[in-house]
Parts: sequence; structure tokens; C-alpha cells
Amino acid sequence: MGKKIKKESEPPPKDVFDPLTIESKKAATVVLMLNSPEEEILAKACEAIYRFALKGEENKATLLELGAVEPLTKLLNHEDKIVRRNATMIFGILASNNDVKKLLRELDVMNSVIAQLAAEEEVVIHEFASLCLANMSAEYTSKVQIFEQGGLEPLIRLLSSPDPDVKKNSIECIYNLAQDFQCQATLQELNAIPPILDLLKSEYPIIQLLALKTLDVITNDKECRAMLRDSQGVDHLIKILETKELSDLHIEALSVLANCLEDMDTMVMIQQTGGLKKLLSFAENSTIPDIQKNAARAITKAAYDPENRKLFHEQEVEKCLVTLLGSENDGTKIAASQAISAMCENSGSKEFFNNQGIPQLIQLLKSDNEEVREASAFALANLTTCNPANANAAAEGDGIDALINALSSKRDGAIANAATVLTNMAMQESLRLSIQSHDVMHALLSPLHSANTVVQSKAALTVAATACDVEARTELRNSGGLEPLVKLLHSKNDEVRRHASWAIMVCASDEPTAAELCRLGALDILEEINLSVSRKNKFSEAAHNKLLNHHLSLKYSQTGYLSSSNIITDGVYDYGRINPGTKLLPLKDLCLQEPSDQRAILLVNSKSDASPTPSTEDKSSDVGYGRSISSSSSLRRASKDKTNAGFGSPTEEKSEPTSGRNTALSKSATKEKGSRKGRVKKEEEKVKEEEEVAVAPKLTGEGSPDKEWLPPSDPDFCVYVYEVTRSILPITSIKEQVEVLAKYVAEKMGGKIPKEKLHDFSWELHISELKFQLKSNVVPIGLIKKGIFYHRALLFKALADRIGIGCSLVRGEYGRAWNEVKLMNESRKGVTGALPPQETYIVDLMFHPGALIKLRSQEADLYRFL
Repeated sequence: MGKKIKKESEPPPKDVFDPLTIESKKAATVVLMLNSPEEEILAKACEAIYRFALKGEENKATLLELGAVEPLTKLLNHEDKIVRRNATMIFGILASNNDVKKLLRELDVMNSVIAQLAAEEEVVIHEFASLCLANMSAEYTSKVQIFEQGGLEPLIRLLSSPDPDVKKNSIECIYNLAQDFQCQATLQELNAIPPILDLLKSEYPIIQLLALKTLDVITNDKECRAMLRDSQGVDHLIKILETKELSDLHIEALSVLANCLEDMDTMVMIQQTGGLKKLLSFAENSTIPDIQKNAARAITKAAYDPENRKLFHEQEVEKCLVTLLGSENDGTKIAASQAISAMCENSGSKEFFNNQGIPQLIQLLKSDNEEVREASAFALANLTTCNPANANAAAEGDGIDALINALSSKRDGAIANAATVLTNMAMQESLRLSIQSHDVMHALLSPLHSANTVVQSKAALTVAATACDVEARTELRNSGGLEPLVKLLHSKNDEVRRHASWAIMVCASDEPTAAELCRLGALDILEEINLSVSRKNKFSEAAHNKLLNHHLSLKYSQTGYLSSSNIITDGVYDYGRINPGTKLLPLKDLCLQEPSDQRAILLVNSKSDASPTPSTEDKSSDVGYGRSISSSSSLRRASKDKTNAGFGSPTEEKSEPTSGRNTALSKSATKEKGSRKGRVKKEEEKVKEEEEVAVAPKLTGEGSPDKEWLPPSDPDFCVYVYEVTRSILPITSIKEQVEVLAKYVAEKMGGKIPKEKLHDFSWELHISELKFQLKSNVVPIGLIKKGIFYHRALLFKALADRIGIGCSLVRGEYGRAWNEVKLMNESRKGVTGALPPQETYIVDLMFHPGALIKLRSQEADLYRFL
């Protein structure tokens, strides 16, 4: 037998590639392998890239530069589980890089990642897919993509996963998504609260913390709070607070509980189960500032509900808050002050803080921390509003100094709140005087100049409350406070304009301050405001009227009405009706105008060019009462030549007082009443014979440039004042005084004029002659000997004011004007009933001088309108 020959192995087919084992040390090479069709190579390449990415952020950036992200996205949907798992793990790591996140959003891989959360997938895939979503959900655009592609539902399901990493990643992603209100509503629909509450039982603090943070966000919604209550979530929160080992979760648990306390049903449940008392005790006894702060915030949130405030008061929450005010932590002090502010809506709480709380808040006003000062001022503002006892307590606690110092705070809130407290205090006269003694007007200058509308409004209101005395208004005026106050009238803010108008109305109570306000343009601004339907308010109208009370000429021209309290003094003139917004020229300018065809301007002036010294000498009339028509004309021409002369200051003129009664006439003049008219007539004839050129310089001081311009005097009106003071003032019956004065006025103005002869009464020619003689449109009222309704009504009002008869002056149409007086209804005297004890009458000065016509009668209408 032959020798056996060994059979040779068959060579591999020529079309098959021989196996090759490669060891790569370059990431770029491995990235190229991601395009391989072989599952094993893809799996090993992904595994290598995962380990490389784990080493740090630089490696993640390198992979991005090498273009690894795009081929990896295709592997998320690979048929091989190992390849798909390894690719998902890579994305879980890479997604923490911001540049990778941006690229992933552009590649729109969110749907592929969410698909990895399917129930049939491995736990490892769940872990890294949820990690990828958690990293991506930190940005708004990614949140929208996750939400729109249905990522919430699988994430909620994974909260029940046995793997803690899956739970952690899922709840973190849900927390990020819950920041959006649409997601909150969806979480409620998906019944997410029970599985989130279950996470509170986790043994991992990070999971518990994320669960509490998520609950804190979603329980801002009322429906979610109800769901939490129904799921016994409040019990879980109380247990966390009672467990000292979980102290790191107490802050977040308190925050969630604060939201729950906003719900009345939850509040009642906590109170019934004793949880509320535990909460307050916990807050009061805790030594951790953040816990105390959050507890106070919880009380603040809940206290905005009236029923909650009532429950808190029953649990004596005030004691807890006063304790928290003594904390060394500024954040806790602020939170406690805010809680006190909220509790102030309860009257019982307000009363409690009178003795305990206000002294501590006053001390906090002196803090170096501006936020603490603001919060304490806010609490004091609420405590003192409509509560005089608390306002007194604040003052007794040395609060006025601290509050005025707070007006210079750097925070607008502190300034506004301090101003509010001062306003509340100023409602009591004793406290207002105390505030004024602390130079409050000077302290208010800075707030009045503030750019913050709230500060402007509160500061203006404080001025209105404290400027009730002449001394305070003088201080404000001298310190320059009126100018910023007037500027606030230009504000576009309704409340600022309203409070500034209020303050100006108060400040206009005395003549010097009113004059300064008018000089600063307040009258014009208020007039402009009141012409606007949208900008005017009750206070702007009242302030405008108050300023007009110090400018009766303008008031009568604009409104056609002077009340009994508007006393006509020297220098008041009736220009006639003017339209709103029309400027009224000063008396000097009007006097210097040439006479024209416009109606005469009626001037009331009992001041003479020289000091009145009546005597029995021949020239007493010339010295005491001024001059006749001719001398007035001469004076007018002399005045017109001196256009550089100024308006005489009332304080510089040596003349009689203008308070309403003529007291300048001496006793010797009183004895001469019987021969008065004769002497005046004699003097008129005498003065007419004198040279006018010689008289004018004597009276006007021509040739003496230091002599200031004086308004034309009215000797006849001086006589009228003297005569009515002597003959009518002693009458005891007001009604009789009115009747006698009416007859006197009618007599001086041309006597009784029957209705049928009114058109024959040639008063126009008389007035024209006076204007021609005076060379001016301004005619002193005493020179008019033929006057109709509006002449007589002005004279009646001017004389009535001198002897204390209260009457109003009303302008009508077509040259009509009349006076109204209020007299006791004799038939109803001593009788109580529906009718008023006084009735208003119109004084007839034309047809039946001295007759009194009931205001609401046909006869009154005939007098006024026909």
C-alpha cells in the first residue's frame, strides 16, 4: 500500500475579504467607522467614542469638530439594539455641550431620542435618553420641541422606573419643562402629581429635591393645588418639615406649602389637622435663616386671602412674625415685614402690632440695608393707614426722625412708603405739628424732584397733608418746594396730577403762597388741564378755583361768579367775560391802553394817591378822597407818559385796610357827614378850574422816577364806603341792611328805571364820555352815575363786602348781572322740616330797588333773563 498523503485545505473564495483586526489610536479614525455597514464595527466604534466623550468637555468639542454628531444621529434608529444603545449613551453625554445642543436642534433629532423612552427598551437606553432630554430641556427652543413631540407622557411614566438614574433624569427634565404654563396644564391632564409625590419617598436626596422644585412650580396653578391636596401631598410636606434628617429639603418643602396655603380649602385642612400650628412653630424655632424666610413668605402668600388672614390671626401668627423681625438675617427681616404688611388687612392683627411690631419696624427703618428699610416702611404704611392709634405708636417710637431720613433713601419704594406713613400721621393735628418741626418740607424736595411717578405722587400727597398751616406753607415756599410741585402738573400720570393739584389747592390757602404759585404758572397749567376731558379731575378744578380766589378779576371774567366768601378788595376789576384759555392783562397794561370801542373795564379802588387825612379845611376833600373826573383824566395822561413805572406794591401804599370795612376815615370826618356832599361838589368845581398840567405831576409824582405807578383812585367810591359804613353798618337786621344798600346803590347809579323805559336810559353815552375824559378803557366804579345791571351789581357787591353783608355776584347774558343773598326764612324760623332755614334772594337794583326776589321764581327769571 502506498503512503497516505495529507489533504490540503481549500483556499477561501476569491470574492471574500480576509478578516482584519485594527487597533486605532485616533478619534478621527473611529469617527470614520461610524459610516460602516457592519453592526460589530458600529457597536465598537460607538463604545470607543462614549469612553472618549466621558473624559471631558474638550473631547466633546473634538468629536463635534470631527463631524461625529451627524452619523451618530442616524444610529439612533439602527436595527441593532447594541448599536442603538451605544449611540444613545453617547448623546446622553454629548448633550451637555452647548454647541452640540445647538447642532442637535438643527438636525431635529428630538423625536428619535424620545422614541428611546419606549417601554420595551432597555433601562440603560432609558437612562441615557432621559439624560439627553434633561440636558436639552435647559433651553427654551428644546423645551418646545420636547413638548410638541409628546415627550412629557413617557417621561412621567419613567418616574416609576426601578432605576434611580432614570427617575432623576426624568424629573429633572419635567422640572425644566414645567417652567412653561402650557406644560403645567398638560402635567395636570396627565395626572403627574401622584408619581411626583412618590419621589419624595426616594432614598436619594437629589431626586427628592427635584420633585419638590417641580411641585413648587406647578402648584402655582389652582387645579394642581387641588390635585396635590386630594393626593395627600400636604401630609408628605408636613412630614418632611417634621423630620430633622431631611433639613436640606425644608426650604423647598416650605415653598411648596406656601403655594398650597393660597388655597382656602387646603388652608382649612392644614389648620384642622394641626399642621398650621406646626408650621408656625417650625418657622419661629428654626435657626436656619432660609427656612425662616421661606416660612414668612408662605404666610405672606396665604395672607392675601381674607379667610386665610382670619385663620392666621386665630393661630396668633403675629407673635411668630414679631419674633422673625428680630432675626439677624436681613432676608428674614424683609420677609417678616412683608408678611406683616399682608396681615394688616385684618383689623385684629393691626391692633396686635400696635404694641408689638411697630417699635421693631421703626428700628428696621434705621438699618443700613436699603431693602430692609423699604420693607419695614411698607409694613408701617399699611399699619398706619386708617389707624390713628398705630400712627401715634409710630410717632411715640421715635419714628418721625427715621421716616424723614428714609425720604433720602436710594430706593424709590422706601421713599414712597415713608411718605405714606408721614401722610397717615399728618391726619392728626398734634402729629402734623411734630412732623413740621422736623423740617419735613425741606426733606420732601428730593422726592418731589424724583423721576419715579409713585414717589412723585406720594410726596405730593404728603405736602397736601402737612401744608395745612401758614408756617408749613411758608417753609415750603422758602425752601423752593412750590416749583417742583407745579411741574408735577405736567405729568402724564393721572395720580401724580391729582395729588399735585390737591397739594396746590392746600398751599393756595394764603395770599403769598398763592401769589408765588401763580407766578410759577400754576393757574395757567390748571386752566389748561381743566380744558381737557381726559386730564382734568376734581382736585385740579378745586385747585384752579382756589387760586382764582386770589385773583378775583380773572375769576369773575372766566366763571362769571363771585361767592360771598370772595371779598372784593382794592384793585379788583371787571373786564367782562373771557373765553377759557384767554389771558387777562394786568391792570397796569389795561390802564395804559388807548380807549377803544370795547366795553368799559370797571375798577374797584378805595385807595387814594395820598394818605387820607379828612378835616374841616377847604382842601380836605382833595387830600382825603383823591380827585375829580378832571384830575383823574390828568392823572391818566401823566401815567401813560411814564411807561417805565412799576406796579405799586400794596404793602408800600399808605392807605386804608382792604379787609372789608373802611376804617381809614378819622373821627373828624364822621362829624362832617351833613355837609359832605356840598364840600365834595365845591371841591370838584375848584379842581376843574386848576391847571391839569399842574395837578397831574403833584398826584402821580411826575418828575420823581422813584415813584411807582399807582392805579387810578376813586374818590367817589371812598365817599360811598364811608357813607354806607356810617349809615348802614349800624342797622341790626341783615334784610334791612340789604334793602337800604340796594336803594343807595340805585340812587348813585341813576335811580329807579322802569322796565318800559330801560331802553331810554342813556348809560352808554355816559360811559363813553367817561372813557374819553379818562383817556382809558378803565373806569373807576364810583365815577359811573348812570349804570345798569352789571354796574350796579358790582358796586353792590363791593360795598356789601366792606360792611360784612354776605352776597354773591353772578354774571348773566346780554349785560345782565345780579346779586344773591341768603336770608333767614322768618316763616320757618324755629320749625324743623324739609324746607331750609335760609332762602336765596336776588336783590333788585333796577326796577324796584331794595326789593328781594326769591331765586326760584318767575319774577327772578324775568329779572335775570328778560
